[in-house]
Amino acid sequence: MDMLAENLRKIYSESGAEALLLEQDFLRAYLTGFYSTDGYVVLDKDFCTLIVDSRYIEAAQKSLGGSNVRVIEGSYKTAIELLKGKKKLGVPYPFTNATCYLALKEEGFDLSDCMPALKKAMLYKTEEELKLIEKACEIAEDGLIATLPELKEGMKESDVAGLLEYKMRSFGASGTSFDTIVAFGENGSVPHHETGERKLKFGDPVLIDFGCKFGGYCSDCTRTFLFGDDKKHEEFKEVYAHVLKAHELVKEKLVAGMTGKEGDAIARDYLESKGLGKYFTHSLGHGIGLQIHEYPTLSPRGEETIENGMVFSDEPGVYLAGKLGIRIEDSVTMKNGKVVSFMKKTERNLVIL
Repeated sequence: MDMLAENLRKIYSESGAEALLLEQDFLRAYLTGFYSTDGYVVLDKDFCTLIVDSRYIEAAQKSLGGSNVRVIEGSYKTAIELLKGKKKLGVPYPFTNATCYLALKEEGFDLSDCMPALKKAMLYKTEEELKLIEKACEIAEDGLIATLPELKEGMKESDVAGLLEYKMRSFGASGTSFDTIVAFGENGSVPHHETGERKLKFGDPVLIDFGCKFGGYCSDCTRTFLFGDDKKHEEFKEVYAHVLKAHELVKEKLVAGMTGKEGDAIARDYLESKGLGKYFTHSLGHGIGLQIHEYPTLSPRGEETIENGMVFSDEPGVYLAGKLGIRIEDSVTMKNGKVVSFMKKTERNLVIL
């Protein structure tokens, strides 16, 4: 029995249901290893069945031939047929809309939430998953390294975002992990700034939050630069040094067995000691996998224990409204009890472009 079968069996057993029905693309990809925009997975004690329509049947059969997943061409009705005779059905409550929930109740199923069982499995990445995330991180960094020399005064934020996305694609990315954030100057003070038409000027801070997908898995990275040094950014440089110190302290002090709350406090307490705590307006990090925001959560409310095999972001930031924003982010994993970064190519110290 290989790892896939073992993992499926564990998820099924821990769900407590007679069968699971999943239609969400990332959950289908997680259970089967095949990505499609539509389809269903039915998991019971004997089989993991992927149901896809005619657009995907050939590719799915080719991809999953000889695996533990059987592939059937069909639709929602096909899934319901496979579930005949089953009463207790597990569906992922956080990702199930009311229409689907009510339709399954109408079919006569007793519904339960299978997401806790899925979450427990997805928290721990396999060696194969870690390799895919590592490659996604490598591609993202290569894309940024290729983009930075092409930045010129007068370019719009959207120009830089488009160029970076093209570069990542050219290095093998299948797409972006999320909408690329490029913020020039004062726009960096909005943590999730919507990339727009602001033009680059000499002396501008440049914040780029980006990531790409490879094999379905995400990367996430943020770097903050100065586009030329006009000698007017002493406060920026001072704050940058503190954000970088907070980022590095997490790598030094966060160890397996600590909670997400304790990890967040490493960065938050340091920034607080420098009078910057109130400007760190988001959590330290989030899990990364098939989705850009997964588990564990590293926040003031993060109760989950950080363990070996988990992947998450280390991204402290400081934001002074209308003035500046600085974030330094790596995708990292917990290995042998210590934080290990996937980002090995790009500089974290302040770079003057």
